[in-house]
Formats: sequence, structure tokens, C-alpha cells
Amino acid sequence: MHPESPVVKLLSKLVSIPSINPSLDQKSVGYGEEPVTAFLEETSQNAGLLTERQKVKTGRDNLLVRLTPEGEVKYRVLLAPHLDVVPAPIEAFTPKIIGNQLHGRGACDTKGSVASFFQALLDLASSSERPLETEIIFVGLVDEEFAQAGSRAFAKSTITGDLAIVGEPTGLEVISSHKGSLWIQLETTGRSAHGSTPEKGINAIEKMHQAMNLLLGEYQNSLNSKSDPLLGRPTLSLGTIKGGDQPNIVPRRCQLELDRRTIPGESPESVIKELDDLFGELGESAPTIKISRTVPCPPLQTNQDLPFPKLLLKCADKYQTKGVPYFTDASPLSMGGTPALVFGPGDIDQAHAEKEWIDLEELEKAHSIVLNFLKSLP
Repeated sequence: MHPESPVVKLLSKLVSIPSINPSLDQKSVGYGEEPVTAFLEETSQNAGLLTERQKVKTGRDNLLVRLTPEGEVKYRVLLAPHLDVVPAPIEAFTPKIIGNQLHGRGACDTKGSVASFFQALLDLASSSERPLETEIIFVGLVDEEFAQAGSRAFAKSTITGDLAIVGEPTGLEVISSHKGSLWIQLETTGRSAHGSTPEKGINAIEKMHQAMNLLLGEYQNSLNSKSDPLLGRPTLSLGTIKGGDQPNIVPRRCQLELDRRTIPGESPESVIKELDDLFGELGESAPTIKISRTVPCPPLQTNQDLPFPKLLLKCADKYQTKGVPYFTDASPLSMGGTPALVFGPGDIDQAHAEKEWIDLEELEKAHSIVLNFLKSLP
């Protein structure tokens, strides 16, 4: 592998274009995904590929790049990495090759996937091995890092496929399952009083303490009794807590935000019922419960025995799919009617890291796997 290979050159270019998600950093609103979208659009058009934009938010579009088959379209495959990255200092967008690693924001999450998918599409377009019956659409998605607005907008369109490959750093494992995500807000209320006479008030923090004891004890034990073959058990994380105004005032309100990761078979309704039942013994001290993340984030569960997932497994030299705990665009795309897998070069531990990097040998291998998969399509 030479550092000046086409896929490495493409990744270097992509990393050098800041595409910070503006929902995560208002100071970087001037960036957003648009510069990367425009670059890929122009490159596609220069290669003779058909392009289309799908408006998601002001100044933020999904990019669709089509490679049509030689004959009638009977099948469709989507290559769907996201184009946004999390915030970083401007110097993080200067790509640096150190040994066999390319360093820079987004190199791993997930412009390595963008580069390997897109270069494979370009290579296929310039070859004589175009599929006979399968349309391939590269879908550059916006907003994965915040609310998945790009994949949710695409899922509402009329375009579906026989398979979507969502680009994320999976270490070249083929992922068919991931956990869902529920954000839940608990709130307790009390009555204010002077801190010197706490008996005259009702302490909302003390009420929440009772709820937390149940969450970390009885509820955690109940979660440990559940399991999924690929994902293991569901999890609970206490994310934020806010309560009171100052030390000498008995607090009248306390809020706790929970991150509840779900497995197949669980739903928002079933989780809320669990919590209602859990807090029932607290009587009037029980917190109110509401879902604070309004967009649906169910778990992903795709059948690995479908024809196109089996073909990707074969090209990746894998015997079975795996599961991961984090949420991806695969879930919204699956909700839209397209079976979805997650695949890409890189280590998830590098995602959002201060010094993000990707192994270039793995990048090259991802490109080769995807290109062989596309050439094998009917």
C-alpha cells in the first residue's frame, strides 16, 4: 500500500474539508457538511455519474450519486456513510500521515468509510464490470452526529433498497444489530424552605435519591436478567442531574436524565411501564417520567441470511455478523424499509478522540471489500 493511492488521497482531501455538525458547535456554522457535499458532487459529475440533492435543513443536503445498471433496475444497493464530524480545533483538519496511519478529525468517524465507499463507486464506474440489474446509490448523509436528520429524511423518501451499507468504524466487521437509544427525564418536586429549617420544606433532591437507589439496585438487576445473542444486556446510564438553587434553600425541583440502551423486543412503552412499576412503591415521592428525545431510536436487527447481506459477508471474508452497543443511521434507514448493515474501516475507540486516526491498510482493505461486493452484484 502506497500513501498516494487514490483512496488515501481521497481521504486526505475529505479530512482537510471541515464539516463540523453545526448543531454541535454554533461557532462553526460556516462549515457544516456543505463543503464536503459540494466536493463529492463535483467529483461525481466529472466522473459522469448522476447526482441529486435531498434537502434536509437550510444549507444541509443529503447527496445522492447514482450508478445505473446496464439493464432494467431490479435491485438497489445504498452506500450510506455520514458526512458530518464532531467539533475539533481547526488544526485537526490538516491530515497527517504518520507511519501507516492518517491522522485528522473525521479520519475514522467516518470519512474513512466515505472514502472507501466513494472510491469503490468511482472505480466501478470507470470499469467494464457495471452490474446488469442493480442500481447503486451513494448517499452522503448529514447530521448523524446529532439527530440523524439526514437518514430520517431519506427514510421518508420514496427510495428504498435491497440493502443499505451504513459507514461506521467497525474494524471491517459486518454489523447487523445495534442497540436502540432512549433518553428519559425524571423529575421530582418538593417545597422550598430556608436551609436552617429544612423540616419546613420538602426536599426534591432527597426524593430523587430514593429513585436513584431503585435504579441502581433493583432496576439494574432486572436489566441483567435480559439478554440478546448479539448485543448482550440492555444498559442504563445516569447522564445529568440538576437540582436546587443554592445551599441554604431546600430544593423544590430535581431533574435526572437517563440514557437507556434497548435491545430487540423492547420499546419506549415497555421501558416506561418498567419505570412506572419500579417507582410505584415510592408513592407521592415517585418522580414523573417522560421521554426527552423525541425522535424514535429503536434497535437495529437485520437478517444476515438475506441475499445481499450474505454477499457482503462473503466479500468481507466473514462467517457471521456481529452486534454493537452504539446507535447509527442504520436504524432510521431500516425503519424506512431498507435492510441495513453497518460496515467500515477504523476502530470505534478512535471516534471523537482528541487525536483521531485510521489505519491505512484497513482503509485499503475496506475499499477492496466494497469494490468486490459491488462487482459481484447481479
